[in-house]
Parts: sequence; structure tokens; C-alpha cells
Amino acid sequence: ENYLILIINTLVIEHFFQCPYCWETLDISVDPTVPEQEYVEDCQVCCQPIVLTVQLEEGRVVSVDARPENE
Repeated sequence: ENYLILIINTLVIEHFFQCPYCWETLDISVDPTVPEQEYVEDCQVCCQPIVLTVQLEEGRVVSVDARPENE
């Protein structure tokens, strides 16, 4: 039973969002064990810094806000 819990806690959720600079669709890996997350990640296409705010409920992504870093 402990083995199963360990596997569940190491999974990540893939989620897609649009870059607020170039509008390309990008993907992020989200840790489902942290209900509120905020961090900066560079766009994989245009290299601009994006502030990502991710909210989860019961291990599922309920919202992702992607905004320019200087906003």
C-alpha cells in the first residue's frame, strides 16, 4: 500500500496554455501535490519570461494564468 502512495505522489500533470507574448501553445508539468503554485518559466518558442499561476483541486488543474513577467 505504501508503494502505491509513493507512485501517485511522484506523478506530474501535463497542462497546455498559450504564451502571452507569441500566442504559441506550450505545455508545463504540474506537481499535483501542491494546490497553489506560482513560478516564472521562459517560453519554449520566443524565450520571454512568463509568470504562471496554477491552481489545483483534488489533484486536478482548475486554472492556469499565464501573464507577462513585467505586467
